[in-house]
Formats: sequence, structure tokens, C-alpha cells
Amino acid sequence: MADDPEYTLTPSVPPDPDRGHSDSEHADADEAGGGPVKTFLEHLEDLRWTLIKCAVAVFLGFILCLSGSNVVIQFLKWPLTVAEGMRHSTEGRVVYLLGTNVLTRMTPEDSGIPGVATNRDTVFRLSPVQVGTNFFLSFREETNPPATATRSFDVQLKTLGPVTAFSVVMQIAMFGGITVSIPFVLFFIAQFILPALHHHEKAFVYKVSGWATFLFLLGVAFCYFVLLVICLSTTVSFSNWLGFAADEWKADEYISFVCWFMLGMGVAFQLPLVLLTLVKIGILDAAKLSKFRSYWVVAGLLIAAFITPDGNPLNMLLLFLPLHLLYEISLVIAWWWGRKAAKAEALASPDNRS
Repeated sequence: MADDPEYTLTPSVPPDPDRGHSDSEHADADEAGGGPVKTFLEHLEDLRWTLIKCAVAVFLGFILCLSGSNVVIQFLKWPLTVAEGMRHSTEGRVVYLLGTNVLTRMTPEDSGIPGVATNRDTVFRLSPVQVGTNFFLSFREETNPPATATRSFDVQLKTLGPVTAFSVVMQIAMFGGITVSIPFVLFFIAQFILPALHHHEKAFVYKVSGWATFLFLLGVAFCYFVLLVICLSTTVSFSNWLGFAADEWKADEYISFVCWFMLGMGVAFQLPLVLLTLVKIGILDAAKLSKFRSYWVVAGLLIAAFITPDGNPLNMLLLFLPLHLLYEISLVIAWWWGRKAAKAEALASPDNRS
């Protein structure tokens, strides 16, 4: 009977822990435990490759912005160009042009030319005239002067130093490289972190990342298209009010000013994300946000003073107003969340179920 295969007994083999699990077991483990279990050395290897890929992404972004630094400079100069075009002279001046360059601006009294209008700019173009063997500069009134002649200011960015141009290019490559590579860096970090998270944790991370990116880009766009234009214009007016000329700026200081200002605004616009996260975890609610509004006004003004590079009170106010609007929007969302949770709790109460 022992030799009969019909009655052959196979001993039960206990499960081998080193043998692994089936696909269904792995799927259950991934959903419940946050992904496949790896050894410490395997995690270190994944981290090493993540850091390598992040470093390569930043390096490639650095090289890309370094090669296109002239295009980036024109992009960063756009707010200054718009600010110059917005501000025109409110007092009549006499402007002398030589070619496309403005030689000087002066009051009608200082020009010594009789009959010059005092309520608008009068532009004269200088041109060489030959009389015999001699050349003289003659001037005639320009009926269609270029826009640069009638601006209140015409700021020239200059590199005042032998290595300043190199410093400007390095700043552009650094800021631009980090900006360009940020999406790839976040993607590589997500590849390392997300497999260890539960399904609902992954959904939360996706949602927070999306809103953080949107708010950061919104803050940068607001700074670039609105705040920088007003800030640069008022900065020149403030300098003129103090009696200083503001027609020449250091290029490296301007590039640093613009980059840090946009970066600061992008970070400052993360305020709703921070407040609503605190509401979600139960630290804050709509009532507390309403109670803390007066404290936020002081804190918001301090934040605006810290972010605003020139310390101009008007620029601080322009920065504080959108931040306060974001605070009020966060309060409304927190109130709506609280009301929604209260309705759900009321419907789930025993009285309503009966």
C-alpha cells in the first residue's frame, strides 16, 4: 500500500518565510502596509539613486539656463521696461537726443530756449551739419519723439566691475536651474516616497502637491506682472524725492532683487495651504481663524516687510493685501468645512437614524 501512488502521503511543508508571497498577497500588503517590504540596504540604494537623479536634473537645468542666459535676462528686464513706459513726465522738460540716446533732460528755464512749452516735454534732436569744411551740431524739434525720451526715468542696467557679468550669469543659472529642475526633482522624490504610503496618504500627497504648485506659480505670476512693475516705479520715484538720480543700476543687484522677490512671493502664497492643513488636523478652525485675524494683520505686515526687498511702505501694503485676501479665503473654506462636518455629524446621530 505504501508503494501505491493513490495512497502516497505528502508531508505538509510549513511556509518558508524566505520564499516570498504570491501576487495577491503582495497586493494586499501594498494596500495595507504601504508597499513591498525592503531591507535597509535596499532603501539606501534607492535613496542613492534618487539623489543622483536629482543632482543630474539640477545640473542639466543649470547648463540649460547658462546657455540661454541672455533670454532669461530679457525676461527679467520686462517689469522694468513696463515700469518705465507707465511713468511719464508731469512737468515740461527739454530733452536732447543724439541718435537713439538721450543726452540730457533739463527744465525749460535752464535750456535758455525761448517759447518752450512748460506743460509737456519738448524733444530736440541733435544732428551734425557741415558748413564749409567745419561741422556743427544743429538741433530741431522732434514731432514724433521715441517713448524713451518722454519717460520719467530710463534706467540702464550696468555691470560695474570686471567679474560682474560672470556673477550675473551665475545667479541666472542658479535660480533658473533650480526652477527648471524642480518638477523633475519632485518626481524623483515621489518615486522614492510614494511606494511606502497607503492609498489615502498618496491621494493626500497628490492633492497637496498640486495646490502647492498652483499657489507658488500664482504668487510668482502676481509678483512678476503686478507687484514688480509697481515696486520698481515707486522705488525710482522715492529716490527722486530724496534727491538722488536713479538712471543707472547695478545689473547683479537688479537680477538678485527680482529673483528673490518672485521666490518670496511664491513661498508667501503657500499661506492657505498651511492654514487649511492645520484646520484638517484639528489645530485650527474657522472660529480660531476669525479670532486671530487681528494678530494676523500684524504678522502679515511683518512678513510683507521681510519679503519686500526695498522696504517701501507702498510695496509692503501691495504685498500684504493679497496675503490678507488669502487668509480670508482660508477662513471661508474652514467655515464651510466645519459646517459640512456638522451636518454629517447631525445626520449620523441616533436621533436622526431613528
